[in-house]
Amino acid sequence: MRDGQGLDRMDIRILAAVQEHGQLTKARLAEIVNLSPTPCWARLTRLRAAGYIRGYHADIALERVMDVTRVVVTVSLTHHRKADFDRFERYVLALDEVINCVSTGGGVDYVMTVVTPSLAAFQDLMEGMLAADLPIDRYMTYFATRLIKVQQPNLARLVAQTRR
Repeated sequence: MRDGQGLDRMDIRILAAVQEHGQLTKARLAEIVNLSPTPCWARLTRLRAAGYIRGYHADIALERVMDVTRVVVTVSLTHHRKADFDRFERYVLALDEVINCVSTGGGVDYVMTVVTPSLAAFQDLMEGMLAADLPIDRYMTYFATRLIKVQQPNLARLVAQTRR
């Protein structure tokens, strides 16, 4: 059975396996999803080419490497014109310190997660954003005290729930 994105159950199993385990050998991936290696690898190649896999990365325990300042920032823009959203988003995309930015509907326009080596570095980043003449009306900061949970959604479960 295929869903609206042109993916069948085996595609979802392959995506879930690489999401959980990262890059795998052809044999190991085939073993995990219970498919012979050649067709399994062909499917993986097709999924990569179609853009379903953005990349592979290690999930580094940053708190074990160094102390950081992690801040959740909500941002509301002055105007709600496409050009204003585009300008703000281009600016944010260029900031390595912004590790997550979500456009929202409702009371605020964006929710960002910012990671810097210190509170002073965070303040410098925010002052730079304000000095860049972005259409920011207001922002609120929430300093994270502990990171409780960070993970990708369970792809297989999420897809199964949409098929009900």
